[in-house]
Amino acid sequence: MNPGGDSDSGLKLEIKHLIVDQLRLRDVTPESIQNAESLVEGSLGLDSIDFLELAVAIEKKYGLKITEGQEVEKIFTSVDSIAGHVARHLSPAEGA
Repeated sequence: MNPGGDSDSGLKLEIKHLIVDQLRLRDVTPESIQNAESLVEGSLGLDSIDFLELAVAIEKKYGLKITEGQEVEKIFTSVDSIAGHVARHLSPAEGA
């Protein structure tokens, strides 16, 4: 379904690096974060402050606005969900 699988993997790796760097996670490598793992209930155990920091970093890096409320919960479920949200907002600017 996604012909750009390589770019999808690249985006997910970028997001993992962003998570590790932005949240200054010790003893965690981007490669150790599973794409589908829950960011709240999984090994990272992120909280609302972490998500706020990530939202700001994603807004700066990718130039998209993340609104408050349930959308944030859905977006920050996993690396897969963050990448999906970013990809949906970047696709129209594909030729840029």
